[in-house]
Amino acid sequence: MTGFRRNKLALTGALILLALLAFCFLGPLLHPTDQIHTDLTQANRAPGAGHPLGTTDLGYDLLGRLMYGGRTSLEVGLAAGLLATLVGTVYGAVAGYFGGWLDAVMMRVTDAALAIPALFLLVVVATLVTPSKPVLILVIASVAWLSPARLLRGEALALRSRDYVHAMRLMGGGGTRAVFRHILPNALGTVVVNATFQIADAILYVAYLSFLGLSLPPPAADWGSLLSAGITYTQVGHWWLIFPPGIAIVLVVAAFNFLGDGLRDAFDVRLDTGRGSHR
Repeated sequence: MTGFRRNKLALTGALILLALLAFCFLGPLLHPTDQIHTDLTQANRAPGAGHPLGTTDLGYDLLGRLMYGGRTSLEVGLAAGLLATLVGTVYGAVAGYFGGWLDAVMMRVTDAALAIPALFLLVVVATLVTPSKPVLILVIASVAWLSPARLLRGEALALRSRDYVHAMRLMGGGGTRAVFRHILPNALGTVVVNATFQIADAILYVAYLSFLGLSLPPPAADWGSLLSAGITYTQVGHWWLIFPPGIAIVLVVAAFNFLGDGLRDAFDVRLDTGRGSHR
């Protein structure tokens, strides 16, 4: 992992991600707040004593709300990104390895789905179901798996012609063994790197849906819903309702992208070294 350690942006992304995880999951222990009951007498207070980041329009402490909402954004984003990567990886590997008519059919399905804007699909699906964490995870993953599917299909097309795959076939190995014992393990670097980008995109999808009013019902919250609620008060100068959730979204997405870039560099170095050792 030398390439990763030398990548300052990747290390920065890892540190930011660890800090945000600690902020969301350990922060409430240091700054306990009531995120269930509203208190309109404390609504829209500017940052000050007792409320370091002020309060929301419903009287929630905004610092505590950021921690509480961050859990939802991170949990849904991580789960949806990983699920999308898993489904897309297996789908693309199967299509690429077997090829022929099966590949043609599977890829035409993927192309047709990719032709429809992802945000449009998300909005349509989200309006048909009652939002909850499991539902949001499935809705986002149902759109996000398309990109890793195309990526892994290309990897499988390249890997299926390798000598070790041909040797496995000569020894009587079947397609399932080829995909899960040879294609996927040798595409692991691509899968891991893509997973970081999928998680970043999934967190943005959560924010998009929440901004459009398709978030979890109260008292649940996420960074997108906080940002959406804060936009209402831009004209009256309540900046503390907008900047903290907006900065949190930017930081977590940037952190995962930096992390993905570092992992890509690390795997590229390992692959180059491996190629050199066989020359």
